[in-house]
Amino acid sequence: MKDSHVADDVTRAAVELFARQGYANTSVQQIVEAAGVTKGAMYHYFESKDDLLFGIYERLLNLQKAHLDEIIARGGTTDEVLRAVCVDVLETSIDSMEEGAVFFRSLNMLSAPRQQEVTRRRRAYHDEFAELVSRGQAEGIYRTDIPVAMLVAHFFSDVHYLSHWYSPEGPEDKTLVAEQLTDLFLTSLRRTDAAP
Repeated sequence: MKDSHVADDVTRAAVELFARQGYANTSVQQIVEAAGVTKGAMYHYFESKDDLLFGIYERLLNLQKAHLDEIIARGGTTDEVLRAVCVDVLETSIDSMEEGAVFFRSLNMLSAPRQQEVTRRRRAYHDEFAELVSRGQAEGIYRTDIPVAMLVAHFFSDVHYLSHWYSPEGPEDKTLVAEQLTDLFLTSLRRTDAAP
């Protein structure tokens, strides 16, 4: 096994164990045995189980933030950019659904500084998302009768609830689900008195 794969193997094993038996009921020993590595190898990449749990979500946050930055940099109309961002966050959340479910179930078990870091980073992402909504409002294409914070919360509640109902083995693939949820959100966002 090459060192570059140790962190991935440990993360994968931790996600599977946390999903099956919970974060609190999973020992570091169980994680390293499932990953096929030593504790020393794990601790080379992760300082603690808390660090490992944070790392699981950090990967998703980093990926979604990088995609957000790329989509915004590509440009386009506000509606096109927001559509692309919505589809992306839904697809990447579906791709990492087990990780997201584990994290949200275990978030309260992170140390206070880690919880604050997650909150800060999620807020930064949501702020950029909200800025797109605000830009659409200023352009007259999105409704202004509902506060932006509520509109953003509405969308992300759908994202965070995916693991409760979506199954990759179901009849709809992730792209169709992402596009349908995005269409529902954007339809609810658009002013009814504005031209499409």
